[in-house]
Formats: sequence, structure tokens, C-alpha cells
Amino acid sequence: MTTTTSTDLPVQTSAGTSGDLAIDAHGLVKHFGSTRAVNGVDLAVPTGSVYGVLGPNGAGKTTTVSMLATLLRPDAGTATVFGHDIVREPVAVRSLVGVTGQYASVDEDLTATQNLVLFARLLGFSRPAARARSEELLEQFALTEAADRPLKNFSGGMRRRLDLAASLIDTPPLLFLDEPTTGLDPRTRAQMWDTIRDLVARGSTVLLTTQYLDEADQLADRIAVIDHGVVIADGTADELKQSIGASTLQLTPVDKSDAARVCEITEQVLGEQPTLSPEAARITVGLHRSDLVPDVLIALRENNIAIDEITVQKPSLDEVFLTITGQPADTDDSDEVAR
Repeated sequence: MTTTTSTDLPVQTSAGTSGDLAIDAHGLVKHFGSTRAVNGVDLAVPTGSVYGVLGPNGAGKTTTVSMLATLLRPDAGTATVFGHDIVREPVAVRSLVGVTGQYASVDEDLTATQNLVLFARLLGFSRPAARARSEELLEQFALTEAADRPLKNFSGGMRRRLDLAASLIDTPPLLFLDEPTTGLDPRTRAQMWDTIRDLVARGSTVLLTTQYLDEADQLADRIAVIDHGVVIADGTADELKQSIGASTLQLTPVDKSDAARVCEITEQVLGEQPTLSPEAARITVGLHRSDLVPDVLIALRENNIAIDEITVQKPSLDEVFLTITGQPADTDDSDEVAR
């Protein structure tokens, strides 16, 4: 249940107390003929968080979301949404969730305003409230100038923005965002990130599937990586990065002739064998404890070695993805369509 205010987003009434799980799924399985699209997915999504779901094309992300949103019936396993079973209590679950899929659900023959007013009226808004809410959302997603234009004349990015606006008319306690920023320009994508943060600040829980690893890194409190229908990794972004190796310290001396001596000093202080890029005189060494960086700098100063550049590099989510799935993240993620 939500109550509408004059701000851009409705204020949430609690669907669960702090510490509850918005989603608690165990062993979800879904077949499409001989294809096992989901092969025993377990998810525990805390209330009031952004939970990111990553995976290669066809990994089972969209099918998992469709089962949790009661759009598909699982062949095996169990799941609850705020304590309501997705199979036995689908009506209760649907009253608590909203879904923005990969494909627009708006009517191309209607204008932007007509689409939003229609959705608002179907959700129980009065006519004046529906009109007011549509105007707020059109402004929020930079569509005011196109408010009276039929959607069939919209660009792909504009349609995507309107579809997102429609999903936020009456924000539910749990929102499934399936590739929400695909096709958006950088400015609108950043605005959507702010909108997602605002949703969570107001009490919503967001399950986000995305093809953009930096998006998951920026937004998600926890991330699950799904491959071949199974969760193969779960944790915070930092935990996932740490799981594939330590950070690295990179040093470039002002005088390239000092490079060999820098290697000796960093190995003495850090206890790790450094590598040297002769052309750039850049030294790279594993860093298991960031608090040792000042010790390295002090030792270099004591040896009268000046450093031109120093950086601490953490593993990226791209490296995590490549390491644990064996393939890079795709830039064109046409995950399986729920059948």
C-alpha cells in the first residue's frame, strides 16, 4: 500500500520490519521443453535494499524475475515475497510488487499523458490525481514537451523513459527493474540511478537486473551472479572483488633508472613479488593491506626516490564477471524472454 504526496515519488508504508527478507527463494527451477532455464536459484533479498542480479545472456535472470513476480509458475522450489508464497498467494504477491520489463508495456497509439493517466486510473487514482501524477512523472523523465505526442512517434529512448515513468506511478514495496536503463542516454541513465536511490530511501526494495556492471557497482547493496540457471556468487561488490584477488599498488618513479630499486623496496615492505613494465617504468605489486601504502612511501623517501604516480587498483566487477563466468559481460544482453 502506498500513499501519494506532492513529491515525485509516493511514500511507502512498511511491508515488513527492518531485517525482514523482501524475497526468500530456495531452489527455484523452470523448464522450457528440454531447456532448464533456471536450475535451483536461491535468493535472499533484504528489505529496503537494492539487490543486483548479473549474468551472461540466457543465464536465467529474466525467468527468475518472472517467477518471483508470479508471471511464471516455478516447476520446483519455493519463494516468498514479504512472507507471501508466490504459488499459493499470487494475488497478495502482485499487490506488493511492480515490474518494469525489458520491453515497453505502453500503448503506441496513445499520447504520453494518456498512457500515464490510463495506468494511474487503473491503479485507483482519481481523475485529478491521475493527471497530476502524470505531469510529475513527465517532468521527472524530461518528457513534458512530448506529453501530447503519440508514442509511435517517440524514439526508443523516449519510449523506455515513459515505460519507467509508468512503473513508478504508484510505487509498490518491491520493484523488479529488468534492464531499466538499456537504451537511455547517459544523462537520463544518471537520473534513473537517482530515482532508484530515492525509491530505496523512501522504503522500497529494488531487485535490479542489469547489463551494466558499473550500474550494479554504483547501486546494489548486494549482487548475485547467475550462470546456467544457478547463483554462482553472492555478496557485496567489494566482497566479490576481493574473492578474485587482492588489490594492486602501481608506482611510477620520476627517474626511470630507479625502477629496479623501487621493486626491491616494495617487495621488502609488502612481501610480494612486483612486476615491472620496462617501457613505462611502472611497478605493479599485490596489495593485501592498504594500510601498508604509507610504509612504502616512507621507505621510498628514505631512499631519496621520487614517485611521479601512485595508484591503488581494486579488481573491477568486469574482472569478477570474467573470472567466475569464464566470459566477459555482454553489451547486448538479450536475456531469455519469459515464455
